[in-house]
Formats: sequence, C-alpha cells, structure tokens
Amino acid sequence: MRKITLSNGEIAHVDCLSCAITSGQVAPNGGVVIETDYFHAHQDVAYPIKGLVILASKRHIHCFDELNDDEKLDYINLLTTIRKAQREVLDIEYVYYFYNEDTTHHFHTWMVPRYEWMHAFGRSVESLRPVLLHARNQLNHEENEKEVREGIMFLREYIKNRSI
Repeated sequence: MRKITLSNGEIAHVDCLSCAITSGQVAPNGGVVIETDYFHAHQDVAYPIKGLVILASKRHIHCFDELNDDEKLDYINLLTTIRKAQREVLDIEYVYYFYNEDTTHHFHTWMVPRYEWMHAFGRSVESLRPVLLHARNQLNHEENEKEVREGIMFLREYIKNRSI
C-alpha cells in the first residue's frame, strides 16, 4: 500500500493510484476530462495547475510497446484532442509532455502547461519538479482550486462537443 499526497493535502492509501482513479476510489479535482474504453484523462490529483492533464491507460501496463493497436490509435487521438482543447479553451501556448516507464502507476502521460509564472523555475524538463512543488505548496488555496476545476470543466465541455 502506498501513501499519496493529493493536491488538497489529503492522503490516499492505495496499491496503484491509476487503478484508484480509474475505478473512482480517488476522485481527481474537477473530475474526468474524457474517458474511453482504453484511457482515462483527468486533472492531476497531486498538483493544482490549471489544465495539467494526466492521460492514463486503464490497463495496468507501463510502456508504449505494451499498447495494442486499438490503444495506440485511441492514445494519439486523445492526446491531440486534449492538446487542442488546452490551446483553444485555456489559451495554453506550450505544454511539456512527460512519461516514464518505471512508474508505480499505469502507463500515463503528463500534459503540463507552461504558464508565465513558471519561467522563474527555468525552461527545461529540469524545471518541472520545482514547478510542481511550488504549485502544491503555494497554489493549494480555494481561488486556485476553483480555477483548476473550471479549467477541467471547460476542457470536458469542449471535448464533449466535438467528436474524436
């Protein structure tokens, strides 16, 4: 059993965070962006950054090469649809994509928006950890949480009104 600190400071005790989220045991702040037979897209549960979407496999796998043909197609379609929504609805100009195979969770991709305030931490992949910690420690307040929930709602509505 692992101990996960959520963005609101609550602690979740889970064997696998992805299983807990896709099954509804742990609810992402703002809810689900989109869900298909193969993937679950949601606001990151640990870091309150508006538009930070996690695209997670429902199947308990860890690597790209474990995706079957249907999952591959669904993955790229979802990734591009979510990215388009981030750009058009939330005015997010740039996103950092992050994926690691040694995760304890399912195969998932982080879609981390780059906002002006993040430039103080640098403009490389090395800046991601300080940005995420800043968000958890400094943006964990009601005003920002409201913006995060609204962002997810806007993304969900945009995607719902377009076909994949």
